Order: sequence, then C-alpha cells, then structure tokens
Amino acid sequence: MVQVRVQGLAVVAQEVAPVVLLREEAGLRRWLAITIGAPEAQELAAAQERTASPRPGTVELILDVVSALGQRVVQIEVTELRDSIFHADLVLDDGVRVSARPSDAIAVGLRANAPIEVAEAVLEEAAVDVTVANADEAADVLGAGLAADPLDGPPETSEDQIRQFRDLLDEVSPDDFRDPGPS
Repeated sequence: MVQVRVQGLAVVAQEVAPVVLLREEAGLRRWLAITIGAPEAQELAAAQERTASPRPGTVELILDVVSALGQRVVQIEVTELRDSIFHADLVLDDGVRVSARPSDAIAVGLRANAPIEVAEAVLEEAAVDVTVANADEAADVLGAGLAADPLDGPPETSEDQIRQFRDLLDEVSPDDFRDPGPS
C-alpha cells in the first residue's frame, strides 16, 4: 500500500463528472484521479473544509455508528480496480474491513483524520500524469474552484472558489452523465 493525500476535487476538461485527485506522498509522487458523482464531490468538499452541518450527514452518521460500537476508522485503503471500478475499504482499529465506494471512504477518512492508502497495483494500472506549469494552467487542469502547483503541496482554495465549485456541482444533473450513444 502507498500513502496518498487528497489534493482536491476537479472537473477535468475531458471528463463530464467531477474527479477526486489523490497524490502519492513520497516516492514517484503519482496521481490517481477517481471519477465520482456530484453529491459525492459535495460531501468530499465539505469533509475537506471540515464543514459542520446542523444534523449529521451520512459520513458523520457512519463515524457515529462506528464510535458507538467502540471502534474508530484508522485507515482508508483503495484496494483494487476491477472492471474499471475502484474499490475501497474502511479499516477499523480491530482490523475489521468494511467495503465502500472510494468517494465515501475518502470522505470518512478525511473526517476521521485517517491515512489514505492505495494499492501499488492500482497505482500501476491507473496513475495519471498531471502537469501544471503555473497557477493559471492549474485552474485549467484542475477545473473551476481549485488551483495548485503540484510541487507545492495541496491546492489553495478560497471561500469564493469553493462556492463557485459547489455552484457548478449544483448545475450537474444525472443526464449529464449518460452516454449519448452513437452520433
């Protein structure tokens, strides 16, 4: 397993759906882009910003249930890529593993301050090249709402950028993700 960090959320030009960008912490510093849905992107953005809601959302509920059972989430693992679908596990402190969608697992991991790791085989198969020469190009590569120099660490965001990204996600509908079929 290889430790990664959530670098941010993006709407990449050639993708219709948002992606969560993970980057290897050390070594080759490879990037992994996992396509997620708009609601999941909103949840991840809230988890990254540590936004509290008046009532627990699904991620907070999961953590509350785990805690009520005397456990805690100690690690998130993106374990495999099978049939073009990423698979992940929540790892509890007693070693119990709970299968989850990577977007949900990552949001739980961010809220729980748990390390996130990706299987080496997944990185070998699915790592992508992300090249950013300057902040202006970063906005093009990473999409509205995020800008980063990948050599300087996580992207910098402002309240306005986050609001713009959330507004973009609010405009996305399920029809935007349907295959238009042959033209």
